[in-house]
Amino acid sequence: MMKDLKITLENRPGTLADLSEALGEAGINIEGICGFAREVKGSEDREFVTHVAHILVDDATPAKRALKVAGIKVEEEREAVIIDMKDHPSELAAVTRRMADSGVNIEFFYTATRTRMVLGVSDTEKACKLLDVDYAPA
Repeated sequence: MMKDLKITLENRPGTLADLSEALGEAGINIEGICGFAREVKGSEDREFVTHVAHILVDDATPAKRALKVAGIKVEEEREAVIIDMKDHPSELAAVTRRMADSGVNIEFFYTATRTRMVLGVSDTEKACKLLDVDYAPA
C-alpha cells in the first residue's frame, strides 16, 4: 500500500527543490504531492510561515531516509487510499458521499499522477472495501 508522508518545509526559496532532489537522487518517484503555506505563530510576519506538504510514495522507508539526509523532517506517515477517478462532474461527490454515509471521515485529500485521488481516512480497511480498492495492511 502506498504511503503518504506529511512534512513541514521552511518558507524560503529552494525547499521544494531540496525535497524533490533528495527523493530523485535516491531513485524515489513522487506519485503525488500537495502543499500549502501555514502561519505557525498567527503573525503577519512572513518569517513565521511554513509550508505543510504531503508526498505520496510507494515505499516510505527509503523516502524517509533520503529526506532525513536532506534535513527534511517527516512529521507523519500514513497509509493512503488511492482511487482512480474519472475526469467528469460528480465523480468525487459520488465517492465521498458513499464514504460519508458509511461513517468514514476523510482527514486529508489531494490528487496524484494519472487522475488518481489520494485519501487519508479514519478507517482505511473500510474505505478500501467501500471503494473496491485492494487493501494490504502494512
